[in-house]
Amino acid sequence: MVVTTTSDARSRPVGAWGAVLSMALCVAMLIASEFMPVSLLTPMAEGLHASSGQTGQAISISGLFAVLSSMLITTAAGTVNRKSVLVAMTALMLISLILVAAAPNFAMLMMGRALLGVCIGGFWALATAVIMRLVPEADVPRALALMYGGQAIAAAFAAPIGSYLGGIFGWRAVFWALTPIVAVNLFWHLVALPSLPASQRQDFRSMFSLLKRPHFLRGLIAAMLTWGSAFTMFTYLRPFLEQVTGVGLSALSILLLILGCAGFIGTWAAGRFLTGNVAPLLKLPALLMGGCTAGLLLLGHWVVAASIFLALWGVMNTAMSVIWMTWMSQNVDDAPEAAGSLMVAAIQASILLGAVVGGLLLDGLTIVATFTGSVVLAGLALALIGSGQRLLKPARA
Repeated sequence: MVVTTTSDARSRPVGAWGAVLSMALCVAMLIASEFMPVSLLTPMAEGLHASSGQTGQAISISGLFAVLSSMLITTAAGTVNRKSVLVAMTALMLISLILVAAAPNFAMLMMGRALLGVCIGGFWALATAVIMRLVPEADVPRALALMYGGQAIAAAFAAPIGSYLGGIFGWRAVFWALTPIVAVNLFWHLVALPSLPASQRQDFRSMFSLLKRPHFLRGLIAAMLTWGSAFTMFTYLRPFLEQVTGVGLSALSILLLILGCAGFIGTWAAGRFLTGNVAPLLKLPALLMGGCTAGLLLLGHWVVAASIFLALWGVMNTAMSVIWMTWMSQNVDDAPEAAGSLMVAAIQASILLGAVVGGLLLDGLTIVATFTGSVVLAGLALALIGSGQRLLKPARA
């Protein structure tokens, strides 16, 4: 249902875009909080007396709890108003940041990151379904692109600013700096989000019944491979740039800024051109991002080449989310919350495995092995997606 003041609701939403913007800020804070350890991996490892591979598990632990939360949230929340659930998830993010910033040891860090995982899973499981209720059906891709604009903002500024400020003030100060922004976002949710009563009570049967749909199951696995490829590389990007490209702190911040700013192009393009049949676009993330990772393996020692590949990777990084969530909204539109739970669980599981396997390859072999694993996963995703037609719901007779 779209929030309106008249009976012809779906044509003239009132206040819905303010709510979408509030969710976009929440996305920015979630992405910044979840992946800030990427830009601070080395100093965090030194400060907590751990290896880079171990500290990378700060991302995998949040992924683990995000998987669990995404699977449980729609059933545990029952008929609770979805606005209340989103507000609660944002409050958990605020508490998590405080725990991480104040963590005296590695165990406390992981506890804070686990709490963040609960917030990530809960928010993303409901996000697309909420967007589908805030705006007319024709505006869903544009609203998703706007919401994922928060991802572009976080990608553009969180990593480079985080690495730069972390070098000056320490990594803890970076996490403390995020807390007032999340507090403002919490208040904005309370004001901007309309009441969103649960349309129906979800259970595990409704989720698992979706897995019996061949097109959805194939899409779910393809999405996992795509995200697994992306974050096997992205989680350990800083060690690659330091060890292979040979950059210092200033150059590292610039390269991360290039990657992040390119995300604005991806978000804009996805919102403008993503209409109609999404099938031909499904293979683009794995194709372009996997190709860029392969390019880094071949030419990553050259700073100019690295900057070009990171820019291209950044464009598709933000477009990837819009493409796949638009696919979900068009092909599982009869059960958006259940599909959202499964999609988020699958994506977070792939991020978790990417961080774990990538860390093992980094500590056991080399950073080159980590990036090679990323390319292999991209190739598997491309093989499964093909033309994309088999990932679309069957046409009704």
